[in-house]
Amino acid sequence: QVQLVESGGGSVQAGGSLRLSCAASSHTASTYCMAWFRQVPGKEREGVANINPAGSTNYADSVKGRFTISQDNAKNTLYLQMDSLKPEDTALYYCAAAPYPYSGSWSNPGGYSSWGQGTQVTVSS
Repeated sequence: QVQLVESGGGSVQAGGSLRLSCAASSHTASTYCMAWFRQVPGKEREGVANINPAGSTNYADSVKGRFTISQDNAKNTLYLQMDSLKPEDTALYYCAAAPYPYSGSWSNPGGYSSWGQGTQVTVSS
């Protein structure tokens, strides 16, 4: 399994931006589907976005047009650029990796075998 470490979370006002980073312990770009999930207490973990080795991306409807997932293959780092943040984006954000090819639903957390520890994002109104 690949080890994942998130960073970049914090507190921001509504309308602001944050960029999350996820550093992987090994090369993931050609062998893993990478994703961001988020979770608030009492709710299920929600898929935010994912990217596969071909560069194809998926986004939750709630973040389309505001969030952008990308990866720097040379740095083994996954990013999530979050713009126009809303209070409802407040959550603990997790980075996850699933061996490629991945046949399940991209937003099903059960298909991902490696997880980071999470980074908190808080958006105030």
